Amino acid sequence: MNQQDHSRQQHEHSHDDGHNHAHDETKTPQPKLHQRDHAEHSHKHDSPAHGSIHRGHDHSHGHSHGSSNERRLSLALGITGIFLLIEVAGALLSHSLALLADAGHMLTDAASLVLALLALRASRQPADQDYSYGRHRFEVLAAFVNGLALLAISLWVLIESLLRLATPEVVDGKVMLVIAALGVGANLGAFLVLRDGEDSINLRSAVLHVLSDLFGSAAAMIAAVIILLSGWMPIDPLLSMLVSVLILRGGWRVTRQSARILLEGTPAGLDAGEVASDLLAQISGLAGVHHVHAWSLTDERPMLTLHAVVKTDADRDGVLSAVHRRLHDQFGIVHATVQLETVDCGATPNAASCA
Repeated sequence: MNQQDHSRQQHEHSHDDGHNHAHDETKTPQPKLHQRDHAEHSHKHDSPAHGSIHRGHDHSHGHSHGSSNERRLSLALGITGIFLLIEVAGALLSHSLALLADAGHMLTDAASLVLALLALRASRQPADQDYSYGRHRFEVLAAFVNGLALLAISLWVLIESLLRLATPEVVDGKVMLVIAALGVGANLGAFLVLRDGEDSINLRSAVLHVLSDLFGSAAAMIAAVIILLSGWMPIDPLLSMLVSVLILRGGWRVTRQSARILLEGTPAGLDAGEVASDLLAQISGLAGVHHVHAWSLTDERPMLTLHAVVKTDADRDGVLSAVHRRLHDQFGIVHATVQLETVDCGATPNAASCA
């Protein structure tokens, strides 16, 4: 086999909109850069039929997804903002820590919903030279920031609750009950608006903020009833502590998940070794699979690259198609970049075809 055949590399780019773009290139060997630029966004085709530059993925679904979530986030933000003003006034009048803590939650909820909206709008912008993947990661970044905010709020409420236990304060149970009941209604409305939106880690973090407020308002209602019936003031900080623990758990979960995506960790449930073994077992034309790398653009967009060594007598195009079908059917990978090789670069890294 001559030098030109050794340097022949075939790349497959499988986009979210279901269209596969295969590139079969013959080029002078160059130092290989293991970048994921091959996997995403702008690819200019030389043939007349492909004279345009293709950017983005699954445009129709993405626009529908964004519009639906944007409407829901905007409505939830309106509900949250109005009630925030009411709850701050109620907390000051009743001297309730539970209401004041819940007002703090509402304030961060409003901020989190604004952040989620901005991130959603940014993610819909088309890919360009500065952001070749597009701006989908803005949603993950927003989720990460919202998760950190939840952790900070829960710790603040916990500390304030301990201080209130040490120095009890008289709470106006009637005012507290009325405001807390209104809070339950407002948060329940916001939660119902958000829960049916398109699933994403950004929306889930916003829902978690609203849900934490719903728990906080419900706890304040229970505390108000107990105070009115028995006059036992410690119930206010005790229930606040319970709610803070629940918020802490949810905040940690969304922070951990978003951090994993930002750090380009392997998607949960996907094992690179298992992918390589499965492809070798299922596709007869493969002699080897190596350099398997998997990550996520967002929690909804798992991505993968790999090098596949094709047997000399195998149909390269057939093997390429089989690899993509198997990745899709068995592992749910819609977007993958596959580099076909005749020589195993993993075993012989100095070979000309690996340059």
